[in-house]
Amino acid sequence: MAIAVYNTQPFILVALGAIFFSERITATKLMWLGIAFTGVLLIVQARPSTAAYAGPDAAYISGVLMALGAAFLYAIAAIVTKKLGDMPPHLIALIHVCVGTVMLAPFADLANLPTDSRAWADFVVMGAVYTGLVFALLYGAIQKLPTHSVGALSFLYPIFAMVVDFVAFDHKLKPLQFVGSAAILIAAAGMNLGWRFHKAPVAD
Repeated sequence: MAIAVYNTQPFILVALGAIFFSERITATKLMWLGIAFTGVLLIVQARPSTAAYAGPDAAYISGVLMALGAAFLYAIAAIVTKKLGDMPPHLIALIHVCVGTVMLAPFADLANLPTDSRAWADFVVMGAVYTGLVFALLYGAIQKLPTHSVGALSFLYPIFAMVVDFVAFDHKLKPLQFVGSAAILIAAAGMNLGWRFHKAPVAD
């Protein structure tokens, strides 16, 4: 459910792109985004639940609101990154890391730092690869692509998460997950290649 709610962010991104960059929202773009989101729902629904759902309560609702907040803030970050078109993406990533370091510093337990070298190696990989390299590539792509393309490509995340589940954790994949993945891939291709649902009228 968290993945499904968070993946509303492409729709938020497209709306903000129309507001800040005057990008045209067409029915075709919304259709492709809708197909991709349906694919995400299929993937999420096919995954086994870790706990029985007993109905909406305060914690559940607050979780949904948190996921929506994260989706909105990601869309805002993407819009700001696009506005900073002349700033190198690795510098934007560095600024984000510095801001995050300052904000999280009060919560750090510096008195009980890890002593295992493997743990520190994991930290280095997370910092250099998952933060430095990945975010530099992400921000560079956001600066070059229209917002609707960024939104469509972001739907690929659940597919990669599903593949990692299969390869790293030996989770069995279900038919609905394959159907959902196919829907996402087709929607991403259709959005970025400009496929239409109807043929343009032929002039006489």
